Amino acid sequence: MEIRRAQNGDIKGILELLVQVNMVHHIGRPDLFKGPTTKYSEEELKLLLLDDTKPVFVAVDGEKVLGHAFCVFQEHKGERLLEDCKTLYIDDICVDENSRGLHVGKELYQFVENFAKKEKCHNITLNVWECNPGARAFYEAMGMGVQKTGMEKIL
Repeated sequence: MEIRRAQNGDIKGILELLVQVNMVHHIGRPDLFKGPTTKYSEEELKLLLLDDTKPVFVAVDGEKVLGHAFCVFQEHKGERLLEDCKTLYIDDICVDENSRGLHVGKELYQFVENFAKKEKCHNITLNVWECNPGARAFYEAMGMGVQKTGMEKIL
């Protein structure tokens, strides 16, 4: 397995994973997430892969995409309230349902963490939906802890 920046040749596999991760959220929160779809089109992904402020990484075995991590650099500079801080936000991470249990997610996460350290980030952040306790347990096993909590009241 190799982990690297995503390329145009990975887009088909990334789109398949985006459907899988969307369905986890759709099943858990059908009031918020639509059924089988993706958050990006093929054309949007082509543009995103060129954006160094939003790196996308893939775990591949040959040409097969086993997992992906969509990241976004976020920076606070010169703000009144917050200290100057560079963060790598993980917007989306997914391991193919047929590759789970093979430590793909762990290696992908560790790759992203090492990337963030090289880029001199202060921290890594992400959001976890409460309807996905397996993801939360995974991130806790990777050493992440709660930074803040989002709450809602459905009307």
